[in-house]
Amino acid sequence: MAGSTPGTPPQTTAKGPAATAAPEPWTARWRARLYRARRRLRRTGVDYFRGDASDWLAFAVFLLAVPLLVLLNVWIPAWVPPTALVLPILAGSLLLRPGTLVLLYAAAALGLSTESLIHTGERVASDRPDTYVFGVTPGAALVVGAVGVAGLLLAQFRSRVGVPWRGGGSMLFDLRERLRVQSMVPELPEGWDADMALRPAGGQSFSGDFVVAARTGPGRRVLEVVLADVSGKGMDAGSRALLLSGAFGGLLGSLPAHEFLPAANGYLLRQDWEEGFATAVHLVLDLDSGEYELLSAGHLPGMQRLSGAGRWEVKESVEGPLLGIYDGAKFEGVRGRLNRGDVLMLCTDGMVEVPGRDLTEGMDRLMGEADRLVAGAQLASGSRGGAVRLIETVAKDVNDDRAVLLLWRQ
Repeated sequence: MAGSTPGTPPQTTAKGPAATAAPEPWTARWRARLYRARRRLRRTGVDYFRGDASDWLAFAVFLLAVPLLVLLNVWIPAWVPPTALVLPILAGSLLLRPGTLVLLYAAAALGLSTESLIHTGERVASDRPDTYVFGVTPGAALVVGAVGVAGLLLAQFRSRVGVPWRGGGSMLFDLRERLRVQSMVPELPEGWDADMALRPAGGQSFSGDFVVAARTGPGRRVLEVVLADVSGKGMDAGSRALLLSGAFGGLLGSLPAHEFLPAANGYLLRQDWEEGFATAVHLVLDLDSGEYELLSAGHLPGMQRLSGAGRWEVKESVEGPLLGIYDGAKFEGVRGRLNRGDVLMLCTDGMVEVPGRDLTEGMDRLMGEADRLVAGAQLASGSRGGAVRLIETVAKDVNDDRAVLLLWRQ
């Protein structure tokens, strides 16, 4: 080839993207590394919050705190007593797994023994041993041991439940709020109003009484409300009420009205609970005509105030059997009509049942207090608080779950 020396490879000029690519700047490499580290840290934090990650970091922190507290106890014993070792023990019981917690306890026991030896030596070497007041007393050792045992029981409970302490409280709060939201009566059309209140026994957060409600039918012009009372009260019945409220909420509107209580009864029977019965009343209200039907499963009758007559009428139907007692139960209903100015009231037995007092007397008192609400115009359009006032007036100090629902037509 002309212009080239034999044995020498021809010289070419590189073209294209490969020739123009420059080394990646160090700033871009550092940004990529920082991004990966941030993602790894965030993933680790999420896993730790969920209880899925290793607890070695928390264990290392608490383990370092033990010799630090021992040194402070030797240096300034008046400010850091031997019982200060309960601090890492208590924190560890909330964060560590039971196996890791035992290792922390061993370190704390070693630290307590070290403090005892050092203070004993200082007392012996002191010119006036009788005036030396520092040291590990049997009471201090007992306090640290008792906190350790309680912490281990707590850690074992967390491990058995499978819910980290950081999320357990928020989960219960979320469940309580979901139950509260599910108990709210949906927004009603113009001319209708409702007010509902629930109060658990003993001021607890969970109740065995619950309400589920939904707008159903063509054009959502039918209101269905179920007021139920699970056997037991407070926290004992709260978990069952939470499960049943979800199941009842799923059934409501999915079945014809007369099939709801039989389906709820079958569901409760399938749970095979040792204490698994419940009472319930099912209201089906036509929001156009005001006609309604109440179907009862061993529940208290409804109460209607007739505005034209100025009196209350007990809507007592053929009381059906309790839910969860036997299969194939039949439930009969009672019909009525809400005219303008009428009020319909449903409640659980905690509102009217008091030992030594007749049930009819309790219902009369409740209807009398409800009459005062009507007379005081507290059941006006959009008003709330009447149901709470009824509980405060009629059943404030009753040690039972209480629920009351007021529904009125303007």
